[in-house]
Amino acid sequence: RRRSNIVKEMEKMKNKREEKRAQISEIRTKRAQVEYSAIHHCPNWEFAQMIKEFRATLDCQPISITDPIEEHRICVCVRKRPLNKQELLKKECDVITVPSKSVLLVHEPKQKVDLTKYLDTQAFRFDFSFDESSSNEMVYRFTARPLVETIFEGGKATCFAYGQTGSGKTHTMGGDFSGRAQNASKGIYAFASQDVFLLLNQPRYRSQDLEVYVTFFEIYNGKVFDLLNKKAKLRVLEDGKQQVQVVGLQERQVSCAEDVIRMIEMGSACRTSGQTFANASSSRSHACFQIILRQRGKLLGKFSLVDLAGNERGADTSSADRQTRMEGAEINKSLLALKECIRALGQNKSHTPFRESKLTQVLRDSFIGTNSRTCMIAMISPGMSSCEYTLNTLRYADR
Repeated sequence: RRRSNIVKEMEKMKNKREEKRAQISEIRTKRAQVEYSAIHHCPNWEFAQMIKEFRATLDCQPISITDPIEEHRICVCVRKRPLNKQELLKKECDVITVPSKSVLLVHEPKQKVDLTKYLDTQAFRFDFSFDESSSNEMVYRFTARPLVETIFEGGKATCFAYGQTGSGKTHTMGGDFSGRAQNASKGIYAFASQDVFLLLNQPRYRSQDLEVYVTFFEIYNGKVFDLLNKKAKLRVLEDGKQQVQVVGLQERQVSCAEDVIRMIEMGSACRTSGQTFANASSSRSHACFQIILRQRGKLLGKFSLVDLAGNERGADTSSADRQTRMEGAEINKSLLALKECIRALGQNKSHTPFRESKLTQVLRDSFIGTNSRTCMIAMISPGMSSCEYTLNTLRYADR
């Protein structure tokens, strides 16, 4: 009888073990089904799987807050944003990988004649590459922040945000948006202003009678409008000394970073927007926010922070009306002129073709003189449907 009790106990234990194994097996099967379903419900699941397998082979080391900041006369960076709500709803796959602080990979989906799918992975190298986990503060630290001191030394600094509509330019420069409401304290405009006032209060500058002013204007269809003065239309003239003057542009004196944030929010609310396929409230203008340093009334330095208009090519505006097509042509012309000016600056050419567009004309003093420093942040969308536009942006920025 004693032996039969032991046998029974052993059988019970065996049955329990088998039940547990069956439960574990069932959980694994369900998990595999969910994963399979998630991948196969993605319209481009084969490409998604290829990208996943490719990434598994990489040892990614993204940019870190402790990385050294190098000095560049011209600094070109790229920033990848996360997939947005629209892209997630469409189950778009992310075709961008940032394996290191200076490299970015684009996995372009391709198909052979026999319908075999494959990835064409292209590598781009920049001064800095930021993935979707990088904050505005992190981007600012490596891009615009090193330029702030330039204006205290009598120089001109310029920071451009470039990319297609919806790639994150206005978020990076102007801060967080919730509908039309803006929190400008989280953007590069505000971070730069805060650092200007920090430097201003340092002993070496405190005694120099320095005053800070700001201007905020937009260039729309080749015309200039003052965003701090009810969108007053302004004239751009060149004086006898070949200095470009924006006639009537209001300079507002500011005494703290909070004043600047108020000006940013006021000006941003006036900006010209219109609908494109890519974005319901697409900015069709270049917005330029300038921090001006004056010493006893005389110009000492200037920091121009430019949120460029979306770089869409004809595809997204082909079905649009005549005005939208004209807008697109004007934007493309000014972006081409900007690239030529940056190239001339980088190659120390004696001639800078700044008269080719209103944008480069207004920013003329950013491209001349030995004490000019420039930074361009190329913004890219990670979704597969934006792949062509992303490649265009990267080729533009890849000087």
